[in-house]
Amino acid sequence: MPQWSGYPMKQILLIGMGAGDPEQITLQAVTALNRADVIFILDKGYVDDELLRLRKTLCQRYITHDRYRLVQVQDPVRGHAGREDEPGAYAQGVEDWHQQRAVLFERLLTDELGDDQVGAFLVWGDPALYDGTMRILDQVLARGAQAFTYQVIPGITSVQSLVAQHRIPLNRIGESILITTGRRLAADPPESHPNVVVMLDAHCTFERYVGQGLDIYWGAYLGTADELLVAGRLDEVCEQIKQLRTEARSRKGWIMDTYLLRKPVQASGWLSGLRFLASIHCAMYLVLLW
Repeated sequence: MPQWSGYPMKQILLIGMGAGDPEQITLQAVTALNRADVIFILDKGYVDDELLRLRKTLCQRYITHDRYRLVQVQDPVRGHAGREDEPGAYAQGVEDWHQQRAVLFERLLTDELGDDQVGAFLVWGDPALYDGTMRILDQVLARGAQAFTYQVIPGITSVQSLVAQHRIPLNRIGESILITTGRRLAADPPESHPNVVVMLDAHCTFERYVGQGLDIYWGAYLGTADELLVAGRLDEVCEQIKQLRTEARSRKGWIMDTYLLRKPVQASGWLSGLRFLASIHCAMYLVLLW
């Protein structure tokens, strides 16, 4: 293994870019962008890649010098290790994809970044929430061919954007919050959790829980001009969300949505009692007037 002591150390910045609104990027992220010599952009191969364009827009809008380079490369396509419903197949598919990305990242750091330079990846949302870039960089370090340090710059997540747009608090007093995926929601029903935030759900898993008295707060393309929002009793808005989702995906070629499933607040005993007494008082007053 190479000995790196005494050599200039490459630096990598993982910059959370927010949920879609260019104005959601933080001051810390803007400062980090302006430190970067090279900004790596992964092209997922969409014909009309809005996510790629947003990354370029952020660079043009917030970087105040012209010394940086954009390096755009094709992102490896995530395959499947057998059928995804087979035990371990999904996890193995993701692991294989991460290994392909680690090879790509190692090549980028070797070919595109000097020993004393700073490279940056713009990560959708926040690098710590359902994003594998940190794991991939750790794999690159473990391979031993490249030495570097990396820093994580947090960003606004789709979870924060969702509850902000619906104007509701994420937490309720004395209640827990579960953040999970559509895949895990199918295996771990929400009955035992009063508040469940669901991400990465490609199959409208919420449909399984119609008839259980749940409220849903749903949002897609959060923070963008195409933002979609629906809120209400799941039984009443389930089909509306499914239709909106299908139409939007057909129109744009991709969709990124998040939702909160929540048990409605039940009035406490003393509050119900006060309401009952108030209704009795009102009825007696009306009788006296009559």
